[in-house]
Amino acid sequence: MNFAIMMNVIKSKNPFQLMNFITRTAAIMLSAACALGAMATAPADEQHEALVKDHKPIFFGEGETPQSDSIRNLVENFYYDQFRSFQDPQAPYFLFMSRDSQLAMGIGGMVRMRGYFDWGGTTGTPGFSPYFIPTQRDELNRQRIGSSPAGTALFFRVIGRNKRLGDYQLYIEANFNGYQTRDFHLKKAYATINDWTIGYASSTFGDGAAVPPTIDASGPTMKMDGTNVLVRYMHHFRKSGIYVAASVETPDMTVQEDGTSTAARSQFMPNIAAMVQYEWLTGQHIRLSAITRFLPYRDMINSRNHQKVGWGLQFSTVFRPGDPLTVYATVNGGRSYSNFGGDFLLGKYDLVANPEKPGQLNTVPGWGYFAGLQYNFTPQVFMSATFGQGRYLPHHGTAAGSDYKYGLYGAVNLFWYLTPRISFGAEANFGERMNFDGTHGWGHRVGALAQFSF
Repeated sequence: MNFAIMMNVIKSKNPFQLMNFITRTAAIMLSAACALGAMATAPADEQHEALVKDHKPIFFGEGETPQSDSIRNLVENFYYDQFRSFQDPQAPYFLFMSRDSQLAMGIGGMVRMRGYFDWGGTTGTPGFSPYFIPTQRDELNRQRIGSSPAGTALFFRVIGRNKRLGDYQLYIEANFNGYQTRDFHLKKAYATINDWTIGYASSTFGDGAAVPPTIDASGPTMKMDGTNVLVRYMHHFRKSGIYVAASVETPDMTVQEDGTSTAARSQFMPNIAAMVQYEWLTGQHIRLSAITRFLPYRDMINSRNHQKVGWGLQFSTVFRPGDPLTVYATVNGGRSYSNFGGDFLLGKYDLVANPEKPGQLNTVPGWGYFAGLQYNFTPQVFMSATFGQGRYLPHHGTAAGSDYKYGLYGAVNLFWYLTPRISFGAEANFGERMNFDGTHGWGHRVGALAQFSF
């Protein structure tokens, strides 16, 4: 990625130049992915194979025990999810299966414990987000040690086949990411019947598989990992390896309203998201995603209602150029699109005030990217590195120079799978927050992970 071109895009406030940059970057990603995709069995595939074999089926119903191929197909269905991420739990160890191979049910979970130490610029949060890095020296919080059980989860999944309905799936997941990272709350709850999904699920705009592995729960700065109540249609053209999907999703927004000159209105139009993906091998793909958002507000000065339109595009890929190496890359951009993750989710950046015209709120252009490499020394031990950036580009400047301008995020880690279901890891994080007035701060963290799945 040419540095001079990148700096020109950063300085530019033209969304068309931004999209041109993203499109050219995506073309490079596609060329690299298609040229470097490997056909050999990689250590990452061997790790998955070991996990698939690490199950205890319990059969019910009459008849003989099904063939090993039928058992494997049912087990693989537990891992088949185009919106799955590294942070998601593995399939449960105990699986209840019908002898006719038409139904499988699993109840599982994981215990995940993280510990961390911050210095130089503490974020004050379990997740390492550049948005929270202080730009002024804070003598009271120069170092911080913390721990969190966030990510500890329980889940329930049913997969089956019915003569009338066809293939179906039910999934419920709850974890401890609530108040002080200890409250139990719902994370996902959805039903899938053939090509249709209804419920509380990952947004169609995201691509969890293209996010590099991290111990830090927040992950790269512009990771789009929103979860919404949605209705989604997704179809797989098996001969070509192409997936297409579209969804309507429950909206949400954060607005810089002051209650005097501007006020947020109730949203009455759903978000519309879509994606198209080409997968040449299992776990290796390139994807284009898009989203449109409708953002209403009221001009209190002129007593008028308005509705702005936000939109976003995202190109993402994950592929293996060689047996031990996996490449992850994502670039996204648009206007007021980032309520689905990343640093912008932590502030009020859907509609922002225009300092030059009181009573007016505007959508805001922005963009971000992250890239990661994973190297498997063995199927059980791998190392990964990630770097990313998010940019906020208001047309009319900001009311305060201390407003967030951009954030940098980096992570280097090492994972060790003692067994397919017991893993440990260590990670170093660094990040920077830059404000519009030039003030900035750096944050540093080292962390550790112990995770047990069942």
